[in-house]
Formats: sequence, C-alpha cells, structure tokens
Amino acid sequence: MNKIAIVTDSTSDIPRDICRKNNIYVIPLFVNFGDKSYVDDGVDITKKQFYEKLENVTELPKSAQPTPTDFIKLYERLLKDHESIISIHISKKMSGTISSALAAKKEFPDKDITVIDSELVHLVCGVVVIKAAEMANEGRSKEEILDKIDQMKSKTRVLFIPKTLKYLKMGGRIGKAKGLIASLLEIRPILTLSDGEVSQYKNTRRFNQAKIELVNSMKNMVSKKENLNVIVTDSNSKKDGDDLADSIKKEFGIENIMRAEIGVVVGTHLGPGSIASIFWED
Repeated sequence: MNKIAIVTDSTSDIPRDICRKNNIYVIPLFVNFGDKSYVDDGVDITKKQFYEKLENVTELPKSAQPTPTDFIKLYERLLKDHESIISIHISKKMSGTISSALAAKKEFPDKDITVIDSELVHLVCGVVVIKAAEMANEGRSKEEILDKIDQMKSKTRVLFIPKTLKYLKMGGRIGKAKGLIASLLEIRPILTLSDGEVSQYKNTRRFNQAKIELVNSMKNMVSKKENLNVIVTDSNSKKDGDDLADSIKKEFGIENIMRAEIGVVVGTHLGPGSIASIFWED
C-alpha cells in the first residue's frame, strides 16, 4: 500500500482503467437536470446519455460540488491505510469543490492532508493527477510529488473547440449580443485555460478551420516535437476527435495519441460535438 493517497474529483475526466491502475481516488460531482440529480460517476448517468439529454435542453443543467461530508468520508477511509493525502482538484474559479475539500481537511488537524487548487479542469488537471499517482506508486517523497505537480500545472496546455456557441451562451460564458453576432458570422472560437478560467484563444470562421488552426497553434506552442505528449478528447463526437488526432499525428510524427471523453461538467458548457487537445512536453 502506498504511503501517499492521491485524490481528485470527477471533473478531471481520467478514464476509469487509468484510475484503477494508478490507485487514484475520485470523488464525484453531481449534475442536475431540473429536479433530477445524477452522480458524475459514469454509472448513474453515462457520458453518452448525458450528451443525448443535453441536445434538447432549453435550460442548462447545473453541476453541484461534493460536500465536506463526502470528503470527510473518503479522507477517513484513506487515512486508515495511508500516511498522507494529496488532494488535487478543479480550479476554485470554476467550482466550490476546493472549499469542500479544505473544510474536510479541518476535521483532521493531526493528519497530513494537502489540498491543491490545480487551476485547471478536465484532463489538463487529470494529467497532473496521473503523474502524481505514478510517483506515489514509485514510492517517491511527498516533496518530490508536490514539486512535480507545480511543474506539470505550468506546462500542461489545452485547446478546446466547441461545436456550437449555444451552450456557452446559455451558461453566460459569453455575452448574448456577442454570441448572436458570432452565430451569424459562423465564428468558431478556440478556447483555452488562463488563470484558472476558460478564456478565448483565437477565433475562426468554421469548425473545420478551427481544427486546422488548433494544430497550427500547437506548432507555435511546442518547443521539441520529440518530447510531445498529446491527449485528444471529445464530447460524443468520436469522428471529429479521431480526425483531429490523425492530423496531430501527421504534423508531429506521433505514433500514439491517447483518446478520451470530455466529462459532463466541462461538457455542460462546451456542449456535444466539441473536441479538445491536451498536450505537454516531457
């Protein structure tokens, strides 16, 4: 048993097999469609089911963070077999999950629990969590793991392409007037993460053009192709995700690119049909 337990939340969107392999403990958020609440665990509602429901909404579903009690129960169980916990979560600017984790930590004043605001979301955060878990499995010290987390936070990048602006408008992520103009002009933004929030990186005119511009943007952001690692994700849009992955493979000479799905919390705002590239250099 590892001395250090690595905890994250479901917005990190780490595939379940990778969590099992690396002993990553995931605390779920919740998503509410009207008066019906679903646990974001891939069982209570699958991503496919979620995106099918999302297609026809007139009001955006709301996500809900885990409670301090949820964290207390998990931390209590883990501390029976671990000396310390590193708990890495979605940016506090996007969710109150960090607040719940910090409240739970106060219930264990004599225990070694470190709660980290990743300032990230989706598999951008997930990549940091996976690396921390790999190091914990290797028996590395907590100080080494925390140093690596800081490094990974600064060098892991993401570019998102929403298929439509509908969900960003519904969620108030862009102004209504600006969104209307963007729709009329068929503008497709490329989004990224900056200072713990989703921000606009570049505008394009068509979805297919956005895919080309995403790859071109990666070329400007990558220093050494041979050190590049890439994950391509999608929200119920496998073909577009596969096409993007193939373009990146061809451009950078990468043989293998991990494919994964955009989870329900991020997908609520991006909407179905969206794609993303997460990348970093070793």
